[in-house]
Amino acid sequence: MATAPSQDIELTPLGGESRPLENWLTTFPLVLGVIDPYTHESGWILDTMRRIFHHFAGADCRVGWLVTSAEGGAREFLGPLAEEYLTFTDADRALVKAMDLQTLPALVVLKQDGSIVASAESWDPETWRPVTEMLATLTSWSRPTIPANGDPIPYAGTPAS
Repeated sequence: MATAPSQDIELTPLGGESRPLENWLTTFPLVLGVIDPYTHESGWILDTMRRIFHHFAGADCRVGWLVTSAEGGAREFLGPLAEEYLTFTDADRALVKAMDLQTLPALVVLKQDGSIVASAESWDPETWRPVTEMLATLTSWSRPTIPANGDPIPYAGTPAS
C-alpha cells in the first residue's frame, strides 16, 4: 500500500520548473497515473488512464502523468498525451520511492495535505475501480466505468524501483 510522501519532494512538469509537491497540492487533490516508459505494461494502460483523466478533467482535482524518466523519454513514450494532461517526470523515482509504490503502472490520489487517500498498483479493474469511486465521492463527481470496452485484461505490473 502506498504511503504519504514528503511534501518537499520536487516535481518537475514538462517544460517547467521543479517545485515541491506541496505547491501542486494547494487547491485540489492530485491524481497521478504513474508509468514506466521502458515497459510494455505501462504502455498497455495508457488509453485507460487517459479515459480516467478525461472523466475527471472537470472535477475538483488535478489529473496528470508521473513518468519515471527524463523529459525526452516522457515525451517519446506519451507522444501527444504528454501535452493533453499535466505531465511530471521522476527520472530518479524519488516520488515513486517516497510513496512506497512496488509495481507500475499505478493510480494514486493525493489530498491537499499530502496524504494518499487511494491507490492501486498493476492493472486490475477490481483494485482500480475503488480508487476512482473514492475520487468521485471526494470530488462529488460521477464514477467512470471500470473496466470499459477496450481496457486490457488484468495483469501484473513491473517493479517500481
